[in-house]
Amino acid sequence: MVKDAVVTRFWAIVAGAVITASCSAGNMAPTAMVRVQTIPATATDAPAMTSPDLVTDTKLPAGPVAPEVASDTWLNSPPLAWNSLRGSVVLVEFWTFDCVNCRDVIPALSGMYDSYKDKGFTLIGVHSPEFQYEHVLTNVRDAVRKLGVRYPVAIDNDYANWNRYRNLYWPALYLVDKRGVIRYTHIGEGGYTATRAWIEKLLGEP
Repeated sequence: MVKDAVVTRFWAIVAGAVITASCSAGNMAPTAMVRVQTIPATATDAPAMTSPDLVTDTKLPAGPVAPEVASDTWLNSPPLAWNSLRGSVVLVEFWTFDCVNCRDVIPALSGMYDSYKDKGFTLIGVHSPEFQYEHVLTNVRDAVRKLGVRYPVAIDNDYANWNRYRNLYWPALYLVDKRGVIRYTHIGEGGYTATRAWIEKLLGEP
């Protein structure tokens, strides 16, 4: 059973052992479940959940407003306007194609997308590259095809979305409810049953 909770601090997720192991991309341990950012000097180091913008509802939990996801380049989808997604449940995933942890979660995420895409659910893979060759659009297109990614992918070469979410990890999941409020986050591999349960819970809300 999923318990209602408002995630208010990104580091609280880490402290709660969502991450079973962590390491820098330059010193990846075989058992690591998450890849820690080593890029963007422009990337901020504060948690996304410190946003002062909160939505308060008498029936549903208050929570931080999810930053917009925007891009000039989309794969597997026409451009998605963030405001048009209000009323849908949206899972935002930060990934980069040559991260083994990101590759490992693709089958589970694809299954979620297939299960819920016709029920008011959208999954957006925000591709925020670490290495220079991951900036090359043809390389991303090839990887999306080879890895079997079917859900929309927003190209984030300038880290605008990464910075808006103040993200630090690949892969990182932010689940946004119909009001545009972040209700659940997960960092790294695993947690698939819990993520599905949260998706179903949010789809069932008004």
